[in-house]
Amino acid sequence: MAALRRKFGEDYQVVSTNRGASFPSAPVKKKRQRFVEKNGRCNVQHGNLGGETSRYLSDLFTTLVDLKWRWNLLIFILTYTIAWLVMASMWWIIAYIRGDLNHGHDASYTPCVANVYNFPSAFLFFIETEATIGYGYRYITEKCPEGIILFLFQSLLGSIVDAFLIGCMFIKMSQPKKRAETLMFSQDAVISQRDGKLCLMFRVGNLRNSHMVSAQIRCKLIKSRQTPEGEFLPLDQCELDVGFGTGADQLFLVSPLTICHEINPKSPFFDLSQRSLMNEQFEIVVILEGIVETTGMTCQARTSYTEDEVLWGHRFLPVMSLEEGFFRVDYSQFHSTFEVPTPPYSVKEYEEKSSLTSPLVTPHRERVFSMDCLEAGEEGAHSGSASCKLPTKLQKMSSSGREDLQRKVLRLSSQQYEKASSTGDLPLKLQRLSSSPGQVDGEARFHLKALKVGFQPMAMSTGDLHQRSLPPTPAAIPTHPHGPPHTPGGRPEDNLPAKLRKMNADR
Repeated sequence: MAALRRKFGEDYQVVSTNRGASFPSAPVKKKRQRFVEKNGRCNVQHGNLGGETSRYLSDLFTTLVDLKWRWNLLIFILTYTIAWLVMASMWWIIAYIRGDLNHGHDASYTPCVANVYNFPSAFLFFIETEATIGYGYRYITEKCPEGIILFLFQSLLGSIVDAFLIGCMFIKMSQPKKRAETLMFSQDAVISQRDGKLCLMFRVGNLRNSHMVSAQIRCKLIKSRQTPEGEFLPLDQCELDVGFGTGADQLFLVSPLTICHEINPKSPFFDLSQRSLMNEQFEIVVILEGIVETTGMTCQARTSYTEDEVLWGHRFLPVMSLEEGFFRVDYSQFHSTFEVPTPPYSVKEYEEKSSLTSPLVTPHRERVFSMDCLEAGEEGAHSGSASCKLPTKLQKMSSSGREDLQRKVLRLSSQQYEKASSTGDLPLKLQRLSSSPGQVDGEARFHLKALKVGFQPMAMSTGDLHQRSLPPTPAAIPTHPHGPPHTPGGRPEDNLPAKLRKMNADR
């Protein structure tokens, strides 16, 4: 562990590379059937074709190329052997019909083919002609037109057989499938955080110095599901985004690369957590395609990862190191992983937890309502004036027609060192005074305005507000004709009308 810390830094804290370290009590799953093997072979067999097997013969060349090597070699040997025997038999039949076999050693007799007097000699003549060896001992004479025609047929048939079988063997040997053997995939895939996002990652490497031109990678999720209509899909294929929109799926495969699939609301793993991973059944098929630089043929490499090959909370060990003048890849650590702190819940759960935050308080505008505004609002309601607009609740209260209404006048301020208070801090019963001949200049209304005070709110009575509204010069305050006379030594409340004094007494 100390060596790993010195090599990779203090951020790489290797906890454990054991796959069952996170949940030691998890039951061991039985190895299930794979759709695609780790070597890329598709584990699918076609059966009950019936009369469709004739389609293989219509594409005979591809059928021979797809066969295994032992069957290819057997067909190659049998085809040449049978062709040689058939053509040698035809030369022997011509010699037999003409009677050349009875005059094999007669120097005065001119046969169809010189020195052909039995089947082995006819077979040797065919091989010499087919292989263009031409020893000069056996040859066609000018008195055998049927032999000349057979010679032309033999040349055409031999060229066709050579082109078919040799071409089949050449394609078989130069198949780009073998190039896929030098493309490596990590044994396991990992799930951990990268750039603050939960990602599914696996590693790809190229063992050869020759490049894969236009290398592109794709991922398919194979999982059974049931549609809302009740249809069961045993091997439903779903695309996994590995950077198709950003171009990250186009690889420059010179050194090992880590392919990343971001788990977001569009991902099939949106609701996958560490605990639910143990109960899932899926298979991730990885397909890497590219053009072989040396031959120009398209190559495809495949592998797959089942749910028990996906490690939660792991990350791949670095394999690149800087040497003197070059970069070195250590393939001994290609499949190695180490544990990193990773949230055990899914992305869906994380987003639901993030959405359950406390609601933000909406900032309020500073509003000051005075009694002038309230009275003007009442008058505007009757006269249709919109000079002073009141809140809906106050408008309903003012339009109710009652004599005593409970109103609140609020002053809200966002200033740091000031607090507002007004007579609206306490419920008041306000009565609108009707104008009378004894009132001074017709100003019989109380103009109650919000008063700005220091740090503490202060409730003021209507008597105090009335006293502040009066001029400081001593003057006789007229009272209601039915009210008690004013006494100079009395309280300020005694200067109010009888109804307001009764209201204060009730409070």
